[in-house]
Amino acid sequence: MKQVQDYIRTIVDFPHEGIMFRDVTTLFADPRGFRMAIDQMLHPYAGLQIDKVVGLEARGFILGGAIAHQLSVGFVPIRKKGKLPGATISQAYTLEYGEAIVELHDDAITAGEKILLVDDLLATGGTAEAGIKLVERLGGEILSCAFVIDLPDLGGRAKLEAMGMDVTALCAFEGL
Repeated sequence: MKQVQDYIRTIVDFPHEGIMFRDVTTLFADPRGFRMAIDQMLHPYAGLQIDKVVGLEARGFILGGAIAHQLSVGFVPIRKKGKLPGATISQAYTLEYGEAIVELHDDAITAGEKILLVDDLLATGGTAEAGIKLVERLGGEILSCAFVIDLPDLGGRAKLEAMGMDVTALCAFEGL
């Protein structure tokens, strides 16, 4: 029986030499694999009150939208700088390939709302940390951070757990 990890392809030397890129588009393209991933990502949160799902650009939108639909809650995107049309708050961060800024609409989260943060991959944790900071600045409470893939050698899980976050991932790939 196939596991989520079996649907994920590895592309060698992308986007830089020495990187083993874990590509979830093959998971998303397979109806059984995609349903399996969404169902497994939902499982730890059965029975919990979640007000909104926040997805990190861009693959977190695909996962987050499907999870929000299954939970019958709203979906909120955290986007790269300059992509949201309304008033936003911003957070700079470092990632494995450089630096970036993400933004969140300043009215997307109401103080006290319970949030599930979602993305496809946890590497260094920079993007997720920035997303957490944005949600918390608006008064949201992150219940958990859910990922398809964890790259434990890059330290993202340890970073988020040191911030007091609950972290789940469906699979892990060792090495870079």
